Amino acid sequence: MITEVLRDLRAESAALDDLVAPLPDWSRPTPAVGWTIAHQISHLRWTDHVAALAATDPAAFAERFGTAPADVVDRGAEEPVTLAGWRASRDALERALLAVPAGVRLPWFGPPMSPTSMATARLMETWAHGQDVADALGVVRAPTARLKHVAHIAVRAFGYAFLVNRLPVPREPVRVELTGPAGERWVWGPEDAANRLTGPALDFCLLAVQRRHRDDLAVTAAGDVARAWLPIAQAFAGPPGSGRERT
Repeated sequence: MITEVLRDLRAESAALDDLVAPLPDWSRPTPAVGWTIAHQISHLRWTDHVAALAATDPAAFAERFGTAPADVVDRGAEEPVTLAGWRASRDALERALLAVPAGVRLPWFGPPMSPTSMATARLMETWAHGQDVADALGVVRAPTARLKHVAHIAVRAFGYAFLVNRLPVPREPVRVELTGPAGERWVWGPEDAANRLTGPALDFCLLAVQRRHRDDLAVTAAGDVARAWLPIAQAFAGPPGSGRERT
Protein backbone atom coordinates (compact mmCIF):
# COMPACT_ATOMS: atom_id res chain seq x y z
CA MET A 1 0.00 0.00 0.00
CA ILE A 2 2.76 2.45 0.95
CA THR A 3 4.47 1.88 -2.40
CA GLU A 4 1.26 2.72 -4.29
CA VAL A 5 0.73 5.94 -2.34
CA LEU A 6 4.38 6.95 -2.77
CA ARG A 7 4.08 6.31 -6.51
CA ASP A 8 1.13 8.67 -6.68
CA LEU A 9 2.91 11.19 -4.45
CA ARG A 10 5.84 11.18 -6.89
CA ALA A 11 3.44 11.78 -9.76
CA GLU A 12 1.67 14.63 -7.95
CA SER A 13 4.99 16.24 -7.07
CA ALA A 14 6.20 15.86 -10.65
CA ALA A 15 3.06 17.57 -11.95
CA LEU A 16 3.72 20.58 -9.71
CA ASP A 17 7.42 20.46 -10.59
CA ASP A 18 6.44 20.80 -14.24
CA LEU A 19 4.57 24.01 -13.41
CA VAL A 20 7.29 25.74 -11.41
CA ALA A 21 10.53 24.50 -12.99
CA PRO A 22 10.26 26.69 -16.13
CA LEU A 23 9.47 29.89 -14.20
CA PRO A 24 12.21 32.55 -14.17
CA ASP A 25 11.38 33.28 -10.52
CA TRP A 26 8.82 32.29 -7.91
CA SER A 27 7.79 35.73 -6.69
CA ARG A 28 4.29 35.69 -8.18
CA PRO A 29 1.52 35.99 -5.55
CA THR A 30 -0.87 33.08 -5.07
CA PRO A 31 -4.46 33.11 -3.76
CA ALA A 32 -3.14 32.32 -0.27
CA VAL A 33 -2.83 35.77 1.29
CA GLY A 34 0.80 36.81 1.67
CA TRP A 35 2.15 33.70 -0.03
CA THR A 36 4.05 33.68 -3.31
CA ILE A 37 4.86 30.60 -5.35
CA ALA A 38 8.15 30.50 -3.45
CA HIS A 39 6.26 30.30 -0.15
CA GLN A 40 4.19 27.40 -1.49
CA ILE A 41 7.24 25.39 -2.55
CA SER A 42 9.18 26.31 0.59
CA HIS A 43 6.26 25.08 2.70
CA LEU A 44 6.24 21.76 0.87
CA ARG A 45 10.03 21.38 1.17
CA TRP A 46 9.98 22.25 4.88
CA THR A 47 7.11 19.88 5.65
CA ASP A 48 8.73 17.03 3.71
CA HIS A 49 11.91 17.59 5.73
CA VAL A 50 10.04 17.59 9.03
CA ALA A 51 8.03 14.51 8.05
CA ALA A 52 11.27 12.71 7.26
CA LEU A 53 12.54 13.69 10.72
CA ALA A 54 9.39 12.24 12.29
CA ALA A 55 10.02 9.01 10.39
CA THR A 56 13.72 8.68 11.15
CA ASP A 57 14.00 10.21 14.64
CA PRO A 58 10.66 10.55 16.46
CA ALA A 59 12.39 11.67 19.66
CA ALA A 60 14.12 14.54 17.85
CA PHE A 61 10.81 15.53 16.27
CA ALA A 62 9.11 15.59 19.68
CA GLU A 63 11.93 17.60 21.22
CA ARG A 64 11.90 20.17 18.42
CA PHE A 65 8.17 20.53 17.91
CA GLY A 66 6.54 19.32 21.12
CA THR A 67 6.19 22.87 22.39
CA ALA A 68 6.48 24.70 19.09
CA PRO A 69 4.24 27.76 18.52
CA ALA A 70 1.05 27.31 16.53
CA ASP A 71 2.48 29.14 13.53
CA VAL A 72 5.62 27.00 13.25
CA VAL A 73 4.43 25.43 9.99
CA ASP A 74 3.74 28.81 8.41
CA ARG A 75 7.15 30.01 9.51
CA GLY A 76 8.68 27.15 7.55
CA ALA A 77 7.33 28.73 4.37
CA GLU A 78 9.60 31.72 4.93
CA GLU A 79 12.77 29.70 4.51
CA PRO A 80 14.71 30.14 1.24
CA VAL A 81 14.04 27.34 -1.24
CA THR A 82 15.45 26.06 -4.51
CA LEU A 83 14.08 23.58 -7.00
CA ALA A 84 16.96 21.23 -6.23
CA GLY A 85 16.30 21.52 -2.50
CA TRP A 86 12.63 20.69 -2.90
CA ARG A 87 13.44 17.70 -5.09
CA ALA A 88 15.96 16.44 -2.55
CA SER A 89 13.45 16.73 0.29
CA ARG A 90 10.93 14.69 -1.67
CA ASP A 91 13.45 11.91 -2.29
CA ALA A 92 14.60 11.91 1.34
CA LEU A 93 11.03 11.63 2.61
CA GLU A 94 10.29 8.67 0.35
CA ARG A 95 13.37 6.82 1.60
CA ALA A 96 12.47 7.60 5.21
CA LEU A 97 8.90 6.36 4.92
CA LEU A 98 9.92 3.15 3.19
CA ALA A 99 12.32 2.39 6.05
CA VAL A 100 9.75 2.69 8.85
CA PRO A 101 9.07 -0.73 10.45
CA ALA A 102 5.58 -2.17 10.05
CA GLY A 103 3.13 -1.10 12.74
CA VAL A 104 5.04 2.03 13.78
CA ARG A 105 3.07 5.28 13.94
CA LEU A 106 4.78 8.60 13.37
CA PRO A 107 4.38 11.71 15.55
CA TRP A 108 2.89 14.74 13.86
CA PHE A 109 1.25 18.11 14.53
CA GLY A 110 -2.12 16.36 14.55
CA PRO A 111 -2.77 12.75 15.57
CA PRO A 112 0.08 10.23 15.06
CA MET A 113 -0.13 8.42 11.73
CA SER A 114 1.17 5.42 9.85
CA PRO A 115 3.76 5.85 7.08
CA THR A 116 1.02 5.25 4.51
CA SER A 117 -1.16 7.94 6.07
CA MET A 118 1.83 10.30 6.17
CA ALA A 119 2.43 9.73 2.46
CA THR A 120 -1.26 10.31 1.78
CA ALA A 121 -1.13 13.55 3.76
CA ARG A 122 1.91 14.70 1.80
CA LEU A 123 0.08 13.97 -1.46
CA MET A 124 -2.93 15.94 -0.24
CA GLU A 125 -0.75 18.91 0.69
CA THR A 126 1.14 18.77 -2.59
CA TRP A 127 -2.11 18.77 -4.54
CA ALA A 128 -3.61 21.57 -2.41
CA HIS A 129 -0.62 23.88 -2.65
CA GLY A 130 -0.26 22.93 -6.29
CA GLN A 131 -3.78 24.29 -6.75
CA ASP A 132 -2.62 27.63 -5.36
CA VAL A 133 0.26 27.65 -7.82
CA ALA A 134 -1.98 26.67 -10.72
CA ASP A 135 -4.46 29.42 -9.82
CA ALA A 136 -1.64 31.95 -9.65
CA LEU A 137 -0.50 30.93 -13.13
CA GLY A 138 -4.01 30.75 -14.58
CA VAL A 139 -3.60 27.04 -15.26
CA VAL A 140 -6.54 24.65 -15.12
CA ARG A 141 -5.31 21.25 -14.00
CA ALA A 142 -7.00 18.12 -15.24
CA PRO A 143 -8.20 16.06 -12.26
CA THR A 144 -6.66 12.59 -11.88
CA ALA A 145 -7.45 9.40 -10.02
CA ARG A 146 -4.93 10.58 -7.39
CA LEU A 147 -7.79 12.66 -5.99
CA LYS A 148 -9.08 9.51 -4.33
CA HIS A 149 -6.26 9.81 -1.79
CA VAL A 150 -7.29 13.39 -1.01
CA ALA A 151 -10.95 12.42 -0.69
CA HIS A 152 -10.07 9.46 1.53
CA ILE A 153 -8.10 11.53 4.01
CA ALA A 154 -10.93 14.11 4.10
CA VAL A 155 -13.48 11.39 4.89
CA ARG A 156 -11.21 9.92 7.56
CA ALA A 157 -10.89 13.39 9.11
CA PHE A 158 -14.67 13.69 9.62
CA GLY A 159 -14.52 13.54 13.42
CA TYR A 160 -11.37 15.65 13.55
CA ALA A 161 -13.10 18.44 11.64
CA PHE A 162 -15.73 18.68 14.36
CA LEU A 163 -13.17 18.48 17.17
CA VAL A 164 -10.98 21.33 15.88
CA ASN A 165 -14.11 23.45 15.51
CA ARG A 166 -15.00 22.67 19.14
CA LEU A 167 -18.15 20.85 18.16
CA PRO A 168 -19.39 17.46 19.41
CA VAL A 169 -18.55 14.64 17.03
CA PRO A 170 -21.78 13.21 15.62
CA ARG A 171 -22.47 9.53 16.12
CA GLU A 172 -24.50 9.18 12.95
CA PRO A 173 -22.43 8.05 9.92
CA VAL A 174 -22.32 9.94 6.65
CA ARG A 175 -22.40 8.20 3.28
CA VAL A 176 -20.03 9.92 0.84
CA GLU A 177 -20.63 9.24 -2.86
CA LEU A 178 -18.30 10.93 -5.33
CA THR A 179 -17.85 10.81 -9.07
CA GLY A 180 -14.21 10.40 -10.05
CA PRO A 181 -12.52 12.09 -13.03
CA ALA A 182 -13.25 9.16 -15.36
CA GLY A 183 -16.84 8.80 -14.20
CA GLU A 184 -16.00 6.11 -11.66
CA ARG A 185 -17.91 5.94 -8.37
CA TRP A 186 -16.06 6.38 -5.08
CA VAL A 187 -17.98 5.63 -1.89
CA TRP A 188 -17.40 5.68 1.86
CA GLY A 189 -19.80 4.92 4.69
CA PRO A 190 -22.81 2.63 5.04
CA GLU A 191 -25.15 2.45 2.09
CA ASP A 192 -28.23 2.92 4.28
CA ALA A 193 -26.94 6.02 6.11
CA ALA A 194 -29.53 8.76 6.52
CA ASN A 195 -26.86 11.44 6.00
CA ARG A 196 -25.27 11.74 2.56
CA LEU A 197 -22.74 13.91 0.82
CA THR A 198 -22.53 13.66 -2.96
CA GLY A 199 -20.84 15.40 -5.87
CA PRO A 200 -17.80 15.41 -8.15
CA ALA A 201 -14.62 14.19 -6.48
CA LEU A 202 -12.76 17.31 -7.60
CA ASP A 203 -15.27 19.58 -5.92
CA PHE A 204 -15.23 17.61 -2.68
CA CYS A 205 -11.43 17.72 -2.60
CA LEU A 206 -11.35 21.47 -3.28
CA LEU A 207 -13.82 21.87 -0.42
CA ALA A 208 -11.77 19.74 1.98
CA VAL A 209 -8.52 21.59 1.30
CA GLN A 210 -10.43 24.89 1.41
CA ARG A 211 -9.33 26.11 -2.01
CA ARG A 212 -12.87 27.02 -3.09
CA HIS A 213 -15.93 28.35 -1.29
CA ARG A 214 -18.59 25.69 -0.79
CA ASP A 215 -21.15 27.77 -2.70
CA ASP A 216 -18.92 27.54 -5.79
CA LEU A 217 -18.87 23.75 -5.69
CA ALA A 218 -21.37 21.10 -6.74
CA VAL A 219 -21.26 19.21 -3.45
CA THR A 220 -24.66 18.39 -1.95
CA ALA A 221 -25.40 17.41 1.64
CA ALA A 222 -28.55 15.64 2.82
CA GLY A 223 -29.27 15.22 6.52
CA ASP A 224 -28.38 17.38 9.52
CA VAL A 225 -24.98 15.79 10.15
CA ALA A 226 -23.88 16.01 6.53
CA ARG A 227 -25.04 19.63 6.35
CA ALA A 228 -23.10 20.42 9.53
CA TRP A 229 -19.95 18.79 8.12
CA LEU A 230 -20.06 20.54 4.75
CA PRO A 231 -18.87 24.01 5.91
CA ILE A 232 -16.15 22.68 8.24
CA ALA A 233 -14.71 19.76 6.25
CA GLN A 234 -10.92 19.75 6.21
CA ALA A 235 -8.33 17.24 5.08
CA PHE A 236 -5.39 18.83 6.92
CA ALA A 237 -4.14 18.77 10.50
CA GLY A 238 -4.26 21.87 12.63
CA PRO A 239 -6.80 24.59 13.32
CA PRO A 240 -9.61 25.39 10.86
CA GLY A 241 -8.52 27.49 7.91
CA SER A 242 -10.17 30.68 6.78
CA GLY A 243 -11.11 29.18 3.42
CA ARG A 244 -11.73 31.24 0.28
CA GLU A 245 -14.22 33.89 -0.63
CA ARG A 246 -17.19 33.08 -2.86
CA THR A 247 -16.62 34.01 -6.51
